[in-house]
Amino acid sequence: MWPSAAGWALMLEQAALADRAAVVRWQQADWPAVVRRHDPAAADVSTNSDPAASDQIYLGIALPPDAVDGCKCRIALSINATLVRTLRAPLALIEAIATAPPKWRPDLQALADAARIKEINLRVYGSLALQTLTGQVYLTDRSDIDLLFEPKTRQQLEAGVALLADFDRHLPLDGEIRFPDGQAVAWKEWSDTVAAAGIQPKLHTRVLAKSLQRVQLQLPAQLLASLEVAS
Repeated sequence: MWPSAAGWALMLEQAALADRAAVVRWQQADWPAVVRRHDPAAADVSTNSDPAASDQIYLGIALPPDAVDGCKCRIALSINATLVRTLRAPLALIEAIATAPPKWRPDLQALADAARIKEINLRVYGSLALQTLTGQVYLTDRSDIDLLFEPKTRQQLEAGVALLADFDRHLPLDGEIRFPDGQAVAWKEWSDTVAAAGIQPKLHTRVLAKSLQRVQLQLPAQLLASLEVAS
């Protein structure tokens, strides 16, 4: 998310003194902030309003790991939706391959090619996405590759999880499946929880589902219900 000039000004006011130089740098470089989960503590207690239902957008600026201790600084901010200049979806995997470490690029290209053939849409967030968007060094030898997989049908879900599991043998893959209802589940947790044959959830087992509004335990069947059944 790229704020307007007024949005940046408000974010600078919100930032702690120690973080303001980073906010100014982000604005000058025209780098984006990242939309994050709604902050329940930020609700307007005077009106008992729900931030999830408001026009407030909760943001984060994630700085590169510290060169000395590897510490990852995160700056939490928020602005009204009227102060948003540009909002875009996470990067497509193909857009981030060129900025990945050279040792990952062949396998990432093979993954992107296989996903395209299977009509599976893979996107990138986290360290690889930020490295691509800012040109700064976010990835280390301990980094994961965070992928966002958004299936529309149960068949796409099954094919996508199988594809990620296959390439996970060669790449440090992580990330989430985002279902059409907006809830997201770590793909590895889904793979471990749901039986491969026919995508039949194990009885009474729940998975941790995240959305912009909340985090909750959900039955896999409830998430599957949001998918179309391809003919």
